[in-house]
Amino acid sequence: MKNGTARKGEKPAALIYDAACPICRGTVSWIRENEVADSFDMVPCQSDERAGQFPGIEPGACMRAMHLVLPDGKVLVGEKALPKIIARLKGYRVAAFLFALPGAEALSRIAYRWFAERRYRIASILFHLTGNRRHVA
Repeated sequence: MKNGTARKGEKPAALIYDAACPICRGTVSWIRENEVADSFDMVPCQSDERAGQFPGIEPGACMRAMHLVLPDGKVLVGEKALPKIIARLKGYRVAAFLFALPGAEALSRIAYRWFAERRYRIASILFHLTGNRRHVA
């Protein structure tokens, strides 16, 4: 796997996300628009597909943080998935190196967890500020 991107014929990584969260759904749409072809299978945490394909990933766990299941079966959770996701995006792959800088791991962990715990409140605030669900969905 070069630069974390899918090679031709290689299985895509599965991105398990909270489909009830408007921000998460918007992020998944953005990733789909920017991914290197066939890099991801998007799997809602709440789906039968997640339960069938990834029974070891508990619903509570995938509601707390996104999970990225790489083609080799390795599971990256929350902020640990971000570099591999970014590395699979057109035009953003070079930014993946930022996660290797000193202090980046701690900063991304703090920022991701803070945001993840507040994502529904943030979505609500965005909805009220814009008055339009499209901006947060």
